[in-house]
Amino acid sequence: MASVTTFIRNMPASSLQAYFNHTGITLPSPIDWSAPEPEIARVTLRLVDEMNDEDRARVVNDGERVSALADDAGQTALYSVIDDRTIMDDLANGHARSLWMFLNEPVRFRHAEEVRFTDERRRGRSWDGFICDPNCVVRQDQTSLDAFKAALQTRFAANNIHVDIFERVRPTFDGEDCELVQITVYREGLPDAQFAFDEGGALVRRAYRPVFEAAMTYEPSTGVIEVVASDRESRAEMAQFLARDLLGIDFHSEKVPLRQYDLSVLLNSFNFPTDLEDGIERVDVRQLRLMPLDAIGERVTLECTSKADRTIWSMAADRLGTGNPLGGGWVVTQAKLAIKFHPKGDARRGRTLPLTITYPHGCNLKDQTEAEQLIGEKYLRRWGILVDDVQQSED
Repeated sequence: MASVTTFIRNMPASSLQAYFNHTGITLPSPIDWSAPEPEIARVTLRLVDEMNDEDRARVVNDGERVSALADDAGQTALYSVIDDRTIMDDLANGHARSLWMFLNEPVRFRHAEEVRFTDERRRGRSWDGFICDPNCVVRQDQTSLDAFKAALQTRFAANNIHVDIFERVRPTFDGEDCELVQITVYREGLPDAQFAFDEGGALVRRAYRPVFEAAMTYEPSTGVIEVVASDRESRAEMAQFLARDLLGIDFHSEKVPLRQYDLSVLLNSFNFPTDLEDGIERVDVRQLRLMPLDAIGERVTLECTSKADRTIWSMAADRLGTGNPLGGGWVVTQAKLAIKFHPKGDARRGRTLPLTITYPHGCNLKDQTEAEQLIGEKYLRRWGILVDDVQQSED
């Protein structure tokens, strides 16, 4: 019930009332919606406990879906698919915005769920990017869709395929939104079985067919196709089907170049310039892992925790003297940075964005929120650590 508690306690009373009115779920007893909000939340939680199993299960499921898009990443996904953002801007908080979309724009809400699924896996192990022709139009006529679905059905031996195609945006590190077309694919898997209880309470095995989700995006301005799918071998094929059947172009399997990181700037003391409007208090280098240029298989790690009263460079100079690996003959293979922000509002402490960069292609930016990714990418480029010029690339 933790998700239901989060859902109800964070929801304004007016939005909570709209939820029960819209869904038609009957509460076991009436609620005074004019009462103070803490009292409304307490009574609602008690009444959900008193519901029959079917109604309670529906509230639990709805609460999980709405709460999943109430955080920063979920809000970014919601705003990426809505046309009139002012409707959402006037609502009280993230839970209210998520519920409004859930109730009033259920198809767009599902699209936002698909956006989050896609962007959370972007540049990760389930991702590939391909370079294709720019300025193409994604076809959505029945003939093109039928050809696309038929190719997917043959490739995956799937009886049923569902395809969602919709326009969306994605924020970029320079503050502009890039326009995308997303194609989400749901395919039916091979038969499987799982344990369940029958009406008499006996444990039985029931057959079912799982549903697998994959997603593709096409960016007209660059021609880049990105594919998120758990099966590595299928990503190029799915991109080929998209290019051939929905874009009407040839596919050449040219991958987006890998993102390149250069940590040599950290061999010497560095002041990490930032912009005042981003609210960054300071940037600390917490750890450096180094490898000697004249040996294989050797590593040295320097670490300076948050409690230290000096930088990692001064620590290395004082402690190691002439043996300091930062003095030359070594290469930095991994660095851990901490970007510390000023407190906001009444908060006593500012948040910290931890970054782990591994030479030459690794970074944990993909695991951070959308806002943190934008900040991290902006400054890693400015500091000369992210050195490639391609935005859509794999970490």
